[in-house]
Amino acid sequence: MTQDAQGNAVSGGTRESVERLDQAIRAFTIGHGDALALLDAAAALSPGMPMALIAKAWILAFPVDPRLATMARDLAERAGALSLNGRERSLLGALDLQLSGERRASITALEAHLLDHPRDLLAHYAAFYGDALLGRFPRMRERVARAFPYWSSDTPGFAVLRAARGFALEEAGNYAEAEEDARAAIAVEPHLYFAHHGIMHCMEMTGRAADGLAWSRDHAALWASAESGAQGHLWWHTSLFHVELGQLGEALDLYDGPLMRTIRPIGFALSDPAALLWRLDTLGCDVGRRWHDLLPRWEGHADGRSIVFADMHAAMTELRSGNEALADARLATMRLTAAGSGEAASIYREVGVPLVEGLIAFHRGAHEDCVARLFPLRAELWRIGGSHAQRDIVDWTLTVAALRGGHRALALGLAYERLAGRPESLINRRFHDEAERIAS
Repeated sequence: MTQDAQGNAVSGGTRESVERLDQAIRAFTIGHGDALALLDAAAALSPGMPMALIAKAWILAFPVDPRLATMARDLAERAGALSLNGRERSLLGALDLQLSGERRASITALEAHLLDHPRDLLAHYAAFYGDALLGRFPRMRERVARAFPYWSSDTPGFAVLRAARGFALEEAGNYAEAEEDARAAIAVEPHLYFAHHGIMHCMEMTGRAADGLAWSRDHAALWASAESGAQGHLWWHTSLFHVELGQLGEALDLYDGPLMRTIRPIGFALSDPAALLWRLDTLGCDVGRRWHDLLPRWEGHADGRSIVFADMHAAMTELRSGNEALADARLATMRLTAAGSGEAASIYREVGVPLVEGLIAFHRGAHEDCVARLFPLRAELWRIGGSHAQRDIVDWTLTVAALRGGHRALALGLAYERLAGRPESLINRRFHDEAERIAS
């Protein structure tokens, strides 16, 4: 039986088809190259090799996007009809849980799988991405710690694990260690998306916007080449550096240029332009018809049932494009999800519904109502998934609502929080100064 680059047995493959499989897994995990095309090539060479189908299904299942999930289910069914070894059955079982909406159970299954197959790079990345969407970044650090003794620095994919650990460290606030891991990973894999991503996060969360712009500019050839599939998100991070520096025109230029040109048609990615426009809107920047142009891109990518993070940003787009009826309909669907019994129900019930209710109140100028709904969510917001930088849009909205509603103590408190982490931010200073002007 043939083996992949990490020494895992692969059923039904030849040396040539497994080489394509290895190239695909590498392309996907470093974010550089056409992983799906390589998997299609592997499947064409060895139609009886289930890993080509399983890997493609996982890639489509990761984003929890309704359209992609339908495609992933078909691939999983086809893979299940082939002859599988124990590792492949285990990966497929975890995938079935993911596609059934049992995301936490899927990651638990992957963690058990990785105890038996600690050098399974696809399983590591699946668990890594899954925890990112559940807001559970510390588990990445723990999982890598369990696996590292089975790897060496020359094992293909080692840099991916180090970048994953670095990102978990960043989300835990260990910025120096995180940046060290990211830089070490880039030294091995210069195009590694999550390493560049981790460094931009470190600079964002420590208020080093000018450094972030310099990093983005100096390394764009690595993370923004024609083969860089996830570059849209890093253009979003670059635009946030401009916003922090008060350079709103430059942020809009990036929106109109590389961000929208490279954004992927999945809900989690479409959240980036929505989050940028929402920030610019609240700062008084004229965004023209950009909300209206963004709205059609959301069709089919956020359904009120799958992931709160995408629904939140889809609702922003619906509201600001003047389609309040769509946002109201989304909220009605979310309430039905919240009344259910699946894994998503509690997240929608306890976080998602009041969150979107708060956004609707904000849009309609009901700032008291917005504050009343968003403020109690702060301790639970991690449950919608995403990073601290992505979820900051909620605290940003709460801060603006407090300012507009005349809540001096809350507005000042939130401004002090923001300045503590990013004292050089012109936007945070602006929030503080506006709060100070509210009559006590």
